[in-house]
Amino acid sequence: MNPYRERLLPPVTVFVACALLIPASLLVFLPIDETAGVVVAAAFYVAAVVLLVVSSPVVRVEEDGFHAGRAHLHPDEIGEVSAHRGSAATAERGPRLDARAWTLFRGWVKPVVKIALTDESDPAPYWLVSTRRPDEVVRRLEQLRLRTPGR
Repeated sequence: MNPYRERLLPPVTVFVACALLIPASLLVFLPIDETAGVVVAAAFYVAAVVLLVVSSPVVRVEEDGFHAGRAHLHPDEIGEVSAHRGSAATAERGPRLDARAWTLFRGWVKPVVKIALTDESDPAPYWLVSTRRPDEVVRRLEQLRLRTPGR
């Protein structure tokens, strides 16, 4: 099985919006010292970009299971899997969301994958995870389920 990996990075517009830190920092620090103002403005912008990239979770499907951020599902814990886009994804994240579900959402990634859990001792009935390619994730998870012994 080829592993699947996706980092849920924000869109370019978020990084552009972070550029507003530059004039805000300049406005505060230029009256104190021009060099310090430019250095602080650049440092704030770079720090914001690095923070956005580093804090973006990774969704992976590998031989050992499904990973969403730091959370992990073993192949034998994965039940029925479904992809949701558009208004169906909005409903899954909103009115149809079970409060006990484990979720990993990013506002800039609209589609979601719903993964039912087979572990009866797990208090979460399912996982709901944002992904830009839900059909691909569903396909990979179904392949993983078929390979799991005892199914």
